[in-house]
Amino acid sequence: MTALIGRGTVGPASLPADPVVFAFSGFDSDDMPMLTFRPNLSLDRLQTAALVFVVARAACARLYPDCAFDAGTWHMTSALREQAAAILSCEASGEARATLRLARSIELLCKLHFAKAAGELVPMRGDGMLDEFDLARVVAARRIVDDGWQSKLTIADLSRQCGINRDKLVRGFRQAYGATIGEALSERRLGEARTMLLTSDLQVASIGYRCGYLNNASFTRAFTRRFGLAPSALRRTGLAA
Repeated sequence: MTALIGRGTVGPASLPADPVVFAFSGFDSDDMPMLTFRPNLSLDRLQTAALVFVVARAACARLYPDCAFDAGTWHMTSALREQAAAILSCEASGEARATLRLARSIELLCKLHFAKAAGELVPMRGDGMLDEFDLARVVAARRIVDDGWQSKLTIADLSRQCGINRDKLVRGFRQAYGATIGEALSERRLGEARTMLLTSDLQVASIGYRCGYLNNASFTRAFTRRFGLAPSALRRTGLAA
């Protein structure tokens, strides 16, 4: 795997045999971060990409046999965007910088395939229900949910912030992500709660409150429905592991 960082021309030296290309762009100002996949070594018009992965096709097929990319462009999720940004703004220097960037690049490649398999990557061009601009607004709404999950979010707020009709937002969000806005927000909050339970010593009630639940009973019910065991039981399991 070769990770190419920065802007400019790229030569064929030291590239893997029979490669595929993942290119990441749109990290400037208010641009929409995009992932472009090409099933061959075609770097044409990718000179403005901030980050390019050139990966042996056989490696992707071996590691992810059930998840294949077709040529196309997708909107990046908040998690993928953050991972790519961590590669671009690597804090290390010297040999450690190259090593850390490679490790993060491999992690991003894995997360790309996981997101694709989970249906979390939204094509830049929809299937006709939404035009490209409205689809971008729906994706922007998803990013607000993912980044602002601790805030009080309403559909009216999202509609106003993203400049899209409320009904079109609701329908488009379900079409793009296979879930309602409320379900996506709940999933994000419960996922963060799970991480806190396993990695912090905060009280269960405090974690629930931080994740948007007004009382411990509602947090416990929602968490148990999602993960099959109560928050306190998950913490005991994690401590015993």
